[in-house]
Amino acid sequence: MKNINPIKTLSWKKLLDHFLKIRSVHMKHLFNLDKNRFIKYSIFFKDCIVVDFSKNRISDETLHLLLCLAKECFLEDAIKSMFLGRMINKTENRSVLHIALRNNLNNKIIVNDFNIMNLVQEELKKIKKFSNSIINGSWLGYTGKKITDVVNIGIGGSYLGPYMVTEALKIYKNHLKIHYLSNIDGTSVQNILRTVNLETSIFLVASKSFSTDETLSNANYIKNWCILKTNCSSYLSKHFFALCENVSAALDFGISGHNIFKFWEWVGGRYSLWSASGLSIALSIGFKNFKRLLNGAYDMDQHFLHSKLSNNIPVILGLISIWYTNFFCSETEAIFPYDQYMHIFPEYLQQCFMESNGKSIDRNGSIVSWKTGSIVWGQVGTNGQHSFFQLLHQGTTLIPCDFIIPAISHNPVSNHHKKLFSNFLAQTQSLAFGNNVYFKENNFSTNFTKNNNNYQYCSGNKPTNSIFLKKITPYSLGSLIALYEHKVFVQGVILNIYSFDQWGVELGKSLANNIYDYIFKKNINIKNDSSTEGLINLFNKWNKI
Repeated sequence: MKNINPIKTLSWKKLLDHFLKIRSVHMKHLFNLDKNRFIKYSIFFKDCIVVDFSKNRISDETLHLLLCLAKECFLEDAIKSMFLGRMINKTENRSVLHIALRNNLNNKIIVNDFNIMNLVQEELKKIKKFSNSIINGSWLGYTGKKITDVVNIGIGGSYLGPYMVTEALKIYKNHLKIHYLSNIDGTSVQNILRTVNLETSIFLVASKSFSTDETLSNANYIKNWCILKTNCSSYLSKHFFALCENVSAALDFGISGHNIFKFWEWVGGRYSLWSASGLSIALSIGFKNFKRLLNGAYDMDQHFLHSKLSNNIPVILGLISIWYTNFFCSETEAIFPYDQYMHIFPEYLQQCFMESNGKSIDRNGSIVSWKTGSIVWGQVGTNGQHSFFQLLHQGTTLIPCDFIIPAISHNPVSNHHKKLFSNFLAQTQSLAFGNNVYFKENNFSTNFTKNNNNYQYCSGNKPTNSIFLKKITPYSLGSLIALYEHKVFVQGVILNIYSFDQWGVELGKSLANNIYDYIFKKNINIKNDSSTEGLINLFNKWNKI
């Protein structure tokens, strides 16, 4: 990838001039100017997803200049580089190839003179065989009983991705009960162990490096507890499995080689649900549905790789986000899925975006002077409407929003889904256009007369994207997740940052280990600030250490 400073491009300078002209233009005016705005500013994907970006503070000129910015930053070359397996994660000297995990046609992808698709296909076969054996009951526990519960022990991408998908596709789940243990808080461990039967439970230890402290602390505790309770030396061979890259560490832990499912250094943790890290997904919804999830992502990959920039959903959404963060100076983006099964989706995207693009050093190693990643948050609709939507409508902070809803509900109770859809449309409409009950159309003067009706005034002109799915299925969900993954990539390329490392996370891990050694191993060589030292002393006093 080429390292282009975005603010020094001609397109950026033109966008600054253009912003001065359009910043006070209301969306009502834009819609009045073009009666075909919805048709022009919507993109259809495979008759299962429609992305309507018409309710944004953009014009044809805005889009033209943003697309010019993408070209000046060589976005198309960067996309090809990722799909060709080139080493675009420079800070870790790695390729970025989560796209290989769903490479439906098994096209060759060469890394270090080796076709990695052979590895991917072998692991998929292993996932299929194992998940089928657990689901059909042919895999038995150490006492000869069928498996009823699956506990996934992992954190970050080894937890959020699989958890989000199993929740989103809960309507497709089988008889197995899936549990997720991520937090190092002892309460989480105890809650799991009180729930499951050791004779009929399996434990998936998900850690790429097989050294993640939270995961290994939980896994070691559970392993020792299981061996103590069962008094069975062969318990691990029937009940413990590793999902990792570091095979030797998993073997040292005591997991049988046959029970290790591999993924590779070119798969980032937050992009790993498509790999062996997503084994809990295959166990929850069956391998056929897991493959449909991969197929949906593959088709979105092909859309991203081959579509013109002007008709490319991840590109358009990524550019619009850059428009708001760097020109309107918005700080956050909100995600509102109007589907209860999708309640974890905002949290999942929060990690995907903020861990990827929460950077302040550009690809040239310099401190950036432009905005990079935004704060991503959200909640399932319509709960948010009765919580924080008030600020969206009448607050002083501009918050671009994505509204997501399926046309067809999996649970068509009475007229509930029609009401849900009505609320979905009402929110995007009112955020865009505000109200005209007390003020003349297009009169947005703040010189109001003293009147209580002023307090009901909603100005509108608040941007939203409407992402309309035909139905939440494994295929459409896979497409949707891949769409957002590629949006992250687009933003990272144009903003000239590396999206696939997370050195801030690594710093926190390192300091946590130092502080632990200082408290419990009495490493007096470690120096702390007065605040940290004071809290350590209080912790020791209250715990009588």
